[in-house]
Amino acid sequence: MLPVKFLSQLRLYFPLLIIFSLMGCSKEKSPETSGFVQDDTLCQFHLGYCDKNVADINLQLLITPFDTPSEKPLNISIISSKEIDDLKVRIEGRDMFMGVIPVNMNKAGENIYKGELIYGSCSSDYMVWRAFVSFTLKGEAKVAIFDFLADNQV
Repeated sequence: MLPVKFLSQLRLYFPLLIIFSLMGCSKEKSPETSGFVQDDTLCQFHLGYCDKNVADINLQLLITPFDTPSEKPLNISIISSKEIDDLKVRIEGRDMFMGVIPVNMNKAGENIYKGELIYGSCSSDYMVWRAFVSFTLKGEAKVAIFDFLADNQV
């Protein structure tokens, strides 16, 4: 008697089971987005130098390769619109502490400086690095801050 009762109850719920199973077969859903929103305040090196103005001095920063890959050598170039002294560059994680990476900069021409760096990878898919460019101008300390995305696949 138990199997007969079970089958009669199953007949009552069978239409619901069909409806729920067909719901999974509905039209394709649009692809999920990762929540990534393009941040226009970040440097986009594939478009060229990133500019900052500090104390009427225009500083331009460029990092190559343009996609700024993690764990690979990166070349950094800085151009200053005027003569500056004591140029120092360090890289830090903007939102996550990843240590402090000092960059040894060398003068490569009039108001042109070049250096190399390597930074580590992050377990998140979105790692923003911050370059602190400090210098002195007429004895006064100045700082420019440049933010950029690691592993930028634009």
